[in-house]
Amino acid sequence: MAVNDDPAYLGCTEIAHGFPCCKAEVDFPDRGYASSFGWVALAKEGEDVDFGIDLRPQFRQQHPFGYFTDRPRFFDGPHTDYSDWDFAAHTFFCSFGGELLEFRKEVRAILGFSWGYAKRGREIESFGPDLLSPQDWDDHREYLTRKYAPWWWPRHWRWSFVPGFSQHPLES
Repeated sequence: MAVNDDPAYLGCTEIAHGFPCCKAEVDFPDRGYASSFGWVALAKEGEDVDFGIDLRPQFRQQHPFGYFTDRPRFFDGPHTDYSDWDFAAHTFFCSFGGELLEFRKEVRAILGFSWGYAKRGREIESFGPDLLSPQDWDDHREYLTRKYAPWWWPRHWRWSFVPGFSQHPLES
């Protein structure tokens, strides 16, 4: 985590200056399809609200990944012009399911971290990153299943979310 001291460089508006931003990158040997991962980010804005999927507005896709590719990087730079604001995120690094080279619409969390900030007037206090537990992932699975595997979607569109944390197939 860092303070956003160059919003234009990060593709943000000037209002983002001084807010925390979060970047994550995983170093993994380039192994073709086996190095395909994704980031599932859930966020909440306020104390009395539930977490929801955090995607860029132009990416309202039929999958839960904010970023995915070979060795994907994660970035988020939430900001607001409200005087009082609470932002919290649960971010999970995930692999695609099935055995190696068996492609299924499964999301397997490998690890997760929480982070965020509280803004009061001009003061911004950030927290994290703090490691999340497999139970934290499991706490989000019901919501993710409702959103990405509703009963009325055709079966080939539905995603499943494996409980707990998984090891990547190359590590087993």
